[in-house]
Amino acid sequence: MPYYLFRRFVGMLVVILMVLTIAFVIVRLAPGDPAALMLGPEATVEDAAELRVRLGLDRPILIQYLSFAAAAFQGDLGTSIFFNQPVTSILAARAEPTIFLSLFSLTFALLIATPIGIYAAYRRGSFADQSAISIAMLAASVPSFWTGLMFQRYLATELGWFPAAGYGEPGADFLERMRHLILPSIVLGIVNSALILRFTRASMLDILGEDYIRTARSKGMGERRVVLRHALKNAAIPIITVIGLTFALLVSGAVVTERVFNIPGMGNLVVSAVLRRDYPVIQGTLIVVATLYVVINLITDLLYLLVDKRVKY
Repeated sequence: MPYYLFRRFVGMLVVILMVLTIAFVIVRLAPGDPAALMLGPEATVEDAAELRVRLGLDRPILIQYLSFAAAAFQGDLGTSIFFNQPVTSILAARAEPTIFLSLFSLTFALLIATPIGIYAAYRRGSFADQSAISIAMLAASVPSFWTGLMFQRYLATELGWFPAAGYGEPGADFLERMRHLILPSIVLGIVNSALILRFTRASMLDILGEDYIRTARSKGMGERRVVLRHALKNAAIPIITVIGLTFALLVSGAVVTERVFNIPGMGNLVVSAVLRRDYPVIQGTLIVVATLYVVINLITDLLYLLVDKRVKY
C-alpha cells in the first residue's frame, strides 16, 4: 500500500508538471506579443513593455519556465490582469458555487440513475428496461443549455418554484445561495445521470448472471437481499469509477450551465477570462482543474478498498 501510494503521488506530480508545461506553452504560442494580447489593441508600446517586465517575459524562456513551475508548486499562480489580484484568491472566491453545484448535480444524478439502473438490470429485456435505456440516451443527447433554458422558463419564470438565475443577493446567507443552485443542479444531474445509469445497468447485468447469485436464490434468499446486498456490492467498483469520473467532469465542465444560470463559478470565470485575454487566470484554472482530476482519481481508487476487501494495492 505505501509503495502504491508513492507511485501514485509520483504519477500525480508528473501529470501536474505536464499540465504546467502545456499552460506555459499556450501563452507563448499565441500569435504576437503575449503582453500586447493581454492588454488589448488600445495598449501602448510602453504599457506592453511594462507588463512584459512585470510578467518576466523579457527573460530567457528556460528561466521563465522554471520560475513559473517553481511558483506554481508553491501555490503562486500569478496575478490576474483584469482583477489585479492573485489568481489563487480569485479561484478560491469562485470555488464555492462550482463545488456545491457539482456535488448537488452528482447527488441528483445518483438519485435518478442508481435505482433505475438496478431495476433495469433486474428486469432485463422488459418494457421498463428498454424505457430506461431510451431515456438515458435521450438525456445524454439533449444539450444541457437547452434543458436549462426550458427549466428556467417553466419551473422558474412561470411556476416560480426556483430562482431563475444568479447566486443570491450580495450578503445572502448560505441557504439562500444553495437555493439558487437547485435548478442548475437538476439540469446537470439529468444530463449526467445517463452515463451512470448505463454503467450501473451493465455492471449489475454481469453480476446477476454469476453462479453465486443463482446459488443464493436457490437457498431461498429474498430477491431484495440478493440484488442489493450481494449483486450491488460486487458491481460497485465500475459504478464508483464512473461516479468519480462524472464528478471530475462536473467540476471542470459546468461552463455552459454556469453561463445560462449566471452562476459566478469557475466555469463562468474561465469564459470571462478568455474574452478578456486574462491568460494568468486561464493558466491557473487549467492547473487547478488538472490537480482536481488526479486527486479525484486517487480517491476513487482508494474507495475500492471500502467496497471490496479483495482489492490489493
